[in-house]
Amino acid sequence: MEWSEQAQQAEQSGDWDAAVSLVSAHAECYSTDHYAHDNHLWHMDLLARADRLTELSELARTDVHARRRLNRSLRSRGMETMLRERAEDGDRDALYCLVRRLCETSRTEQARHTVAEIAPENQHAQEIIIAAEASFSQGA
Repeated sequence: MEWSEQAQQAEQSGDWDAAVSLVSAHAECYSTDHYAHDNHLWHMDLLARADRLTELSELARTDVHARRRLNRSLRSRGMETMLRERAEDGDRDALYCLVRRLCETSRTEQARHTVAEIAPENQHAQEIIIAAEASFSQGA
Protein backbone atom coordinates (compact mmCIF):
# COMPACT_ATOMS: atom_id res chain seq x y z
CA MET A 1 0.00 0.00 0.00
CA GLU A 2 1.31 3.48 -0.89
CA TRP A 3 1.98 6.08 1.78
CA SER A 4 -0.88 8.27 0.51
CA GLU A 5 -3.37 5.43 0.88
CA GLN A 6 -2.07 4.79 4.38
CA ALA A 7 -2.43 8.48 5.17
CA GLN A 8 -5.99 8.56 3.84
CA GLN A 9 -6.89 5.52 5.94
CA ALA A 10 -5.32 7.07 9.02
CA GLU A 11 -7.20 10.31 8.34
CA GLN A 12 -10.52 8.49 7.90
CA SER A 13 -10.03 6.57 11.13
CA GLY A 14 -9.01 9.70 13.06
CA ASP A 15 -5.43 8.55 13.62
CA TRP A 16 -4.13 12.08 13.27
CA ASP A 17 -0.59 11.33 14.43
CA ALA A 18 -0.11 8.73 11.71
CA ALA A 19 -1.79 10.85 9.03
CA VAL A 20 0.24 13.95 9.89
CA SER A 21 3.47 11.98 10.02
CA LEU A 22 2.91 10.28 6.67
CA VAL A 23 1.82 13.42 4.83
CA SER A 24 4.43 15.75 6.31
CA ALA A 25 7.22 13.48 5.05
CA HIS A 26 6.04 14.18 1.48
CA ALA A 27 5.10 17.84 1.84
CA GLU A 28 6.98 20.89 0.64
CA CYS A 29 5.70 24.45 0.59
CA TYR A 30 5.99 26.18 -2.80
CA SER A 31 7.60 23.13 -4.36
CA THR A 32 7.97 22.94 -8.11
CA ASP A 33 6.56 19.44 -7.67
CA HIS A 34 2.85 20.14 -7.47
CA TYR A 35 2.27 16.86 -5.60
CA ALA A 36 4.64 17.97 -2.83
CA HIS A 37 2.89 21.34 -2.66
CA ASP A 38 -0.56 19.69 -2.54
CA ASN A 39 0.75 17.47 0.24
CA HIS A 40 1.84 20.60 2.10
CA LEU A 41 -1.70 21.96 1.92
CA TRP A 42 -3.03 18.58 3.04
CA HIS A 43 -0.56 18.64 5.94
CA MET A 44 -1.83 22.09 7.05
CA ASP A 45 -5.42 20.84 6.85
CA LEU A 46 -4.58 17.75 8.90
CA LEU A 47 -2.96 19.87 11.61
CA ALA A 48 -6.09 22.00 11.87
CA ARG A 49 -8.45 19.04 11.91
CA ALA A 50 -6.28 17.31 14.52
CA ASP A 51 -6.61 20.37 16.79
CA ARG A 52 -2.88 20.97 16.62
CA LEU A 53 -3.34 24.72 16.71
CA THR A 54 -0.09 25.31 18.59
CA GLU A 55 1.90 23.54 15.89
CA LEU A 56 -0.05 25.34 13.19
CA SER A 57 0.59 28.67 14.94
CA GLU A 58 4.32 27.99 14.98
CA LEU A 59 4.32 27.23 11.28
CA ALA A 60 2.13 30.28 10.61
CA ARG A 61 5.00 32.55 11.60
CA THR A 62 6.72 31.86 8.29
CA ASP A 63 4.24 29.86 6.20
CA VAL A 64 1.36 31.66 4.50
CA HIS A 65 -0.58 28.42 4.02
CA ALA A 66 -0.35 27.60 7.71
CA ARG A 67 -1.43 31.13 8.58
CA ARG A 68 -4.48 31.00 6.32
CA ARG A 69 -5.47 27.53 7.53
CA LEU A 70 -5.05 28.58 11.15
CA ASN A 71 -7.19 31.67 10.63
CA ARG A 72 -9.95 29.69 8.90
CA SER A 73 -9.87 27.18 11.73
CA LEU A 74 -10.10 29.91 14.36
CA ARG A 75 -13.00 31.48 12.47
CA SER A 76 -14.95 28.23 12.21
CA ARG A 77 -14.38 27.52 15.91
CA GLY A 78 -15.54 31.00 16.90
CA MET A 79 -12.19 31.86 18.46
CA GLU A 80 -12.61 35.58 17.91
CA THR A 81 -10.19 36.68 20.64
CA MET A 82 -7.32 34.81 18.99
CA LEU A 83 -8.27 36.18 15.57
CA ARG A 84 -8.35 39.69 16.99
CA GLU A 85 -4.92 39.24 18.60
CA ARG A 86 -3.51 38.00 15.30
CA ALA A 87 -5.15 40.90 13.46
CA GLU A 88 -3.76 43.39 15.94
CA ASP A 89 -0.31 41.89 15.30
CA GLY A 90 -0.69 42.75 11.63
CA ASP A 91 -2.16 39.57 10.14
CA ARG A 92 -4.57 40.95 7.52
CA ASP A 93 -6.03 37.52 6.79
CA ALA A 94 -6.93 37.17 10.49
CA LEU A 95 -8.65 40.56 10.29
CA TYR A 96 -10.68 39.44 7.27
CA CYS A 97 -11.63 36.18 8.99
CA LEU A 98 -12.66 38.08 12.13
CA VAL A 99 -14.74 40.58 10.17
CA ARG A 100 -16.45 37.77 8.25
CA ARG A 101 -17.16 35.93 11.50
CA LEU A 102 -18.69 39.02 13.08
CA CYS A 103 -20.82 39.72 10.01
CA GLU A 104 -21.96 36.09 9.76
CA THR A 105 -23.15 36.25 13.35
CA SER A 106 -25.15 39.45 12.80
CA ARG A 107 -22.61 41.74 14.45
CA THR A 108 -21.90 44.07 11.56
CA GLU A 109 -21.64 47.12 13.83
CA GLN A 110 -19.03 45.32 15.92
CA ALA A 111 -17.18 44.41 12.72
CA ARG A 112 -17.21 48.05 11.65
CA HIS A 113 -15.90 49.12 15.07
CA THR A 114 -13.19 46.42 14.97
CA VAL A 115 -11.95 47.58 11.57
CA ALA A 116 -11.95 51.20 12.77
CA GLU A 117 -9.80 50.20 15.75
CA ILE A 118 -7.36 47.85 14.05
CA ALA A 119 -7.06 48.94 10.42
CA PRO A 120 -9.23 51.93 9.53
CA GLU A 121 -7.55 52.32 6.13
CA ASN A 122 -8.04 48.68 5.13
CA GLN A 123 -10.37 48.91 2.16
CA HIS A 124 -10.84 45.16 1.79
CA ALA A 125 -12.08 44.78 5.38
CA GLN A 126 -14.56 47.59 4.77
CA GLU A 127 -15.71 45.92 1.54
CA ILE A 128 -16.41 42.69 3.45
CA ILE A 129 -18.75 44.62 5.73
CA ILE A 130 -20.47 46.37 2.83
CA ALA A 131 -20.98 43.04 1.06
CA ALA A 132 -22.38 41.48 4.24
CA GLU A 133 -24.81 44.35 4.68
CA ALA A 134 -25.90 44.11 1.04
CA SER A 135 -26.38 40.37 1.38
CA PHE A 136 -28.41 40.86 4.56
CA SER A 137 -30.65 43.52 3.02
CA GLN A 138 -31.35 41.29 -0.01
CA GLY A 139 -32.22 38.35 2.24
CA ALA A 140 -34.47 40.38 4.54
